[in-house]
Amino acid sequence: MLATFATDLSASLYKGFIDATAPALDALLPQLLVNDKAQGKTVLSALELELHQCEEFWFSVAFATSSGVITLLNTLQVLRQKGVRGRILVSQYNDFTQPEALRKLLQFENITLKIATTGSFHAKGYLFKKPVGYTLFIGSSNLTSSALQLNKEWNLQVSATADSHLMLDVLSTFEQAFDEATAVDDAFIARYEQTYRAQASLRGKLNQKLAALSDQTIVPNTMQREALANLAALRTAHKNKALLISATGTGKTYLSAFDVQQVNPTKFLFIVHRATIAKAAMKTFQQVFGTSRTMGLYSGATRELAADFLFCTVQTMALPQHLSAFGAEHFDYIVIDETHRSGAASYQTILDHFKPRFLLGMTATPERTDGFDIFQQFDYNIAYEIRLQRALEEQMLCPFHYFGVTDVSVDNKLIDEDAAFSLLVAEERVNHILERAAFHGSDSGCIRGLIFCRTVDECHALSEAFNMRGRRTLVLSGASSEADRASAIARLESEDTAVKLDYLFTVDILNEGIDIPGLNQIIMLRPTQSAIVFVQQLGRGLRKAPGKQYLTVLDFIGNYRNNYLVPIALFGDTSYNRDTLRKLMAAGSSMVPGESTVNFDAIAKQKIYDAIDSASINGRRDLIKEYNLLKFRLGHPPMMMDFFTQGARNAFQYVQHFGSYFNCAVLQETSLQGSLSASASKLLELISENVANTKRIEEVIILELLLHQQSVSFEQVQTYVSQHCSPAVSTATLASCVSNLNFTFRRRPEAVVTEQTGLLRLAPAFLTLLDNPVFKTFLEDALQFARARYAQYCAQSTFVKGFFLYQKYSRRDVCRILNWDKDESATVYGYKVKDGACPLFVNYHKAEDIAQSTNYEDSFLNNHEFKWMSKSNRRKTSADVKAILESGHHLRLPLFIKKHNGEGDDHYYMGDVAPQPNTAEEDTISTDTGELKPVVKIRFTMQYPVEQSIFTYLTAPQADS
Repeated sequence: MLATFATDLSASLYKGFIDATAPALDALLPQLLVNDKAQGKTVLSALELELHQCEEFWFSVAFATSSGVITLLNTLQVLRQKGVRGRILVSQYNDFTQPEALRKLLQFENITLKIATTGSFHAKGYLFKKPVGYTLFIGSSNLTSSALQLNKEWNLQVSATADSHLMLDVLSTFEQAFDEATAVDDAFIARYEQTYRAQASLRGKLNQKLAALSDQTIVPNTMQREALANLAALRTAHKNKALLISATGTGKTYLSAFDVQQVNPTKFLFIVHRATIAKAAMKTFQQVFGTSRTMGLYSGATRELAADFLFCTVQTMALPQHLSAFGAEHFDYIVIDETHRSGAASYQTILDHFKPRFLLGMTATPERTDGFDIFQQFDYNIAYEIRLQRALEEQMLCPFHYFGVTDVSVDNKLIDEDAAFSLLVAEERVNHILERAAFHGSDSGCIRGLIFCRTVDECHALSEAFNMRGRRTLVLSGASSEADRASAIARLESEDTAVKLDYLFTVDILNEGIDIPGLNQIIMLRPTQSAIVFVQQLGRGLRKAPGKQYLTVLDFIGNYRNNYLVPIALFGDTSYNRDTLRKLMAAGSSMVPGESTVNFDAIAKQKIYDAIDSASINGRRDLIKEYNLLKFRLGHPPMMMDFFTQGARNAFQYVQHFGSYFNCAVLQETSLQGSLSASASKLLELISENVANTKRIEEVIILELLLHQQSVSFEQVQTYVSQHCSPAVSTATLASCVSNLNFTFRRRPEAVVTEQTGLLRLAPAFLTLLDNPVFKTFLEDALQFARARYAQYCAQSTFVKGFFLYQKYSRRDVCRILNWDKDESATVYGYKVKDGACPLFVNYHKAEDIAQSTNYEDSFLNNHEFKWMSKSNRRKTSADVKAILESGHHLRLPLFIKKHNGEGDDHYYMGDVAPQPNTAEEDTISTDTGELKPVVKIRFTMQYPVEQSIFTYLTAPQADS
């Protein structure tokens, strides 16, 4: 093993330092580790990968923060369970290392923790012992969240043998520094914390002095400036209404104040649904306007009518006696906060009465399921949209660290939607929640938490149980008064230990409109029923506050049907595409903007995957709901391209469910009923499913060209494709396109195009169909959507002879792209040799009830080698096996893999493979009756080393849930 490692390492070093074109294993290459989330790369992801593969590890860093340690908390927990030991050396240099970071690390008995207390210790290195050799990161990254994910950092990753000069030197240097350092224990942390707090106080005072010397004028940030420009443009276009969509905590009240400032109205009205929010909004406006405008409240018994700017509650203003006090044009500018509520009668009463020169609605969640069209209310004028992911990317919000934690189980059965109340409040569950909450902790160690439960009764029972265990908690429900809420929130944020609360329990009343900047831990104890509500609840803790580093989020995941909504909410994915969700889950934190991270324990992650596989994500009800929501937003029936341009659900799901997008639209729009004949509708289905399915673009281009000109030559198609999409198209591919366009490939011919002397034309019958504007409109829309999606694939994926790496394909798609004359998907099974190609299809995790004679041992040896087994009753001399072994340049071997049958029939394209010389072995496989049949095992080299996220997803075993 050592000899093989040394050989591979030599080749990698030669490629890394001498010749980049030389063959070598990527896993051992010297690499520059940087943070580039646009490419899905971070120092953190490389660090986690090495930790999961190591037998022992050493960290040497100058600074460690709570935010840095929490990014590794799940991984360190796994290492503890595996018995992997580590040594971590930090520094007291400048008293920057945080006591809470030390406390978090001290929880792990498998880690020996020391601190350098003297000198200017500034070393930054991470070392991992592997089964053979070592891997070293050395460079600029400390153990902080920003250094591991966001900062411009340079770190060199190198591998070496245990006897190398480099490793002997590194280990010796580390041992010396570690021996000279001070052991960290609770007593040391208690002493050090006093010094740390004193230094932090001095730094805080210095920062305050510097801030006092700087210009304190509040000015719009980048995104707010963009929104203000859009609002001004709408008014220039004589629009008198606009809708602002802005994630919680992104400063939409400030934005409205800045816009009011640029309009400069004489009289202004700000409408909210709670008095506390009205007071907070008035405070914000006072910060922006100073004393240049008088401001007052209009709520309950408080009626400060003389003020220039009035801040009121809808409950008060909607009463007839109050509305009658103001003329319809009394206010020049009106803002409605949380305007998704404006469908209520009280809001409509106010809106019907007032006629301002400009009306601005603000909401984080405009999508409604109650039938009220908010977009119509504001004439479909969307001024700006700031969603959670963009806000995190722009660092407008506090970063969060999400942990999907497995909920309790009884008799090996996880808690589910129908769990009895006694189980929800059982002592075992209470202890589990408290243990996890303490383990993950918070940024400062002083928890200010919010817990979302299923019912008010559960809130009260758990609150009482927490209180009995020494926590201070209260319940806020719909029955709580404004004064009760204000008092509870003030106590949660208080610095006075005599009155401070640890947690507030609630169901959903704190989803929106409540400002708790100091909140640093959120616990979710209920099934996720809505991605929108999930983001609302997450958003409660994302406001920035002085001294606040991050938000800890604990989501207790049970056996819930809607678990698939968790990645939709966390990653901001709106495609509702199962494969996209799986890839996001596998990529994890590298796909979350900024310093935020997403972590799941093994069982919780498997529950998410199970839900993605089994849930009715693309069911009829959901598809129609999304159709109507987009219709509300646009003000007209949406087409497939509208879904694409709006970043909404993948519109091809409508084709998969209804046969064509037209088939869905005709059910929703009475104007379309009877517009197409049965044969025209059927042809739209065939084109949508077999031509415009984004798997190959040439047919789409041929049709699009023929819609605008009488004939198209093969040369024109080749030129157009090479300019816009992919490499030059072969004559064989063009012939395959004609076969597919006329559906002879599917063995159900339909005349769409004709071909004569190298020219393509539309068939006469098809030209007749194009006279129908509905048919032509939906056809063009399907083609445009296919081309737009294909262009997206081109920008995001590697294109390999007709296939995109890690995109999914059916066996029929593969037959078509390989230019086979007929669809042979019914007879391909595991593989088939035909026309210079042999596609290999692998189900990575076989079903337990699979026949033993087909339970092939197919698996990755690493991310660049794949072990494969032929069909049974095969030897090296068998025709198909011989063709594979002697493939060379004569037989293409594209590899397609799916994780398990629950994913459906489609497989990920993993790139082409080549058999390694002299590795084929004849072996046997047992049948269900015990009979042994001959097989051949072959080792393949991957053309492209498998991307780490999809490699981890495919190879990870199914968790025992």
